Amino acid sequence: MKQVKATLTGLLLSSVLATACVQQEAPENIARALPTAESVRINLPETAARTQDSSHDGITSTRNAVLGELAPYYVITRQVTRDLNQGAGWVLLLVHTIVQTPPTTVDGNVYTWGPGSSALDPADHRLVVTENLDGSYDWSLDGRSKTIDNAEFEALIFGHAVPGLEEHRGQGSFTIDFDAGERVNPIDNDQVGLVTVQYNLEDPNDDVPALTMIIDSRELDEDGEERDVHFEYLYDENEEGAGNFEFTIHGDLEDAGTAQEDAVIRSRWLATGAGRADLRMQSGDLGDLVVEASECWSDSFGRVFYTDSVEWMPTEGDESDCSHATSDLPPL
Repeated sequence: MKQVKATLTGLLLSSVLATACVQQEAPENIARALPTAESVRINLPETAARTQDSSHDGITSTRNAVLGELAPYYVITRQVTRDLNQGAGWVLLLVHTIVQTPPTTVDGNVYTWGPGSSALDPADHRLVVTENLDGSYDWSLDGRSKTIDNAEFEALIFGHAVPGLEEHRGQGSFTIDFDAGERVNPIDNDQVGLVTVQYNLEDPNDDVPALTMIIDSRELDEDGEERDVHFEYLYDENEEGAGNFEFTIHGDLEDAGTAQEDAVIRSRWLATGAGRADLRMQSGDLGDLVVEASECWSDSFGRVFYTDSVEWMPTEGDESDCSHATSDLPPL
């Protein structure tokens, strides 16, 4: 997922908070019910002592790494988790900042911040939060183009929050609609499709994943035609800091052809940082071929083991040095 523009947060904040008409305070539980950006962060271990360009040539790339060098699948996992953290984090930062201020209007159980905008903003924005009878909250950050006469508000980001026993825990979801963002404000939007984030922060040791993210986007093929691309991400972490992160992809994986493949990568790591990533890729330009690969890294993120089923690279190292003894991939 492409990195969301940092400037968008400031633009939306200034738009929603540009109004000065205040009637009453919003319930404190609105802010307490929403998770923080830190709560939904994927905590992949990393170190400033080992640096490398995080760009990559697709999930099939191994960068011709050898034992002891920075593990390419760790680099790919780190890049993906960093982008997802930024994508979810700016939304929660934005909404949290707004609800810390008094609402502009209150109508029963509906609290509204805005609408408003600064003079040069091409759109008006508002945040609407509805307090439900069961104690949960529905919320929507809406936008309305100022360049179109009689334009209606559209939901740009909308979510549902169920409070937990602890502040900023609980369960819920939110969706970012970049296509609506393009209609409302094409100047500051450079994304397409939908991003849906689901979170369950009640118990880090529960069988339910702490965080899932689904991205439905589009890309241009060689003929300039749009085609759908689908990504799914799942993350869980235990109290000691060990983690499990899976991501599945349906799209063109930057190989020689243009057909779309299916791939799954599962990365697991210990609290020390040592970890293992396993890959399966099939369909598309691969035809009937199913490719599987595994790579393990040490607590300093250097490769200690690599193997694959098609001999992209020679097998290196000893699997007994891996933090996790065997490959364990979900079905595609």
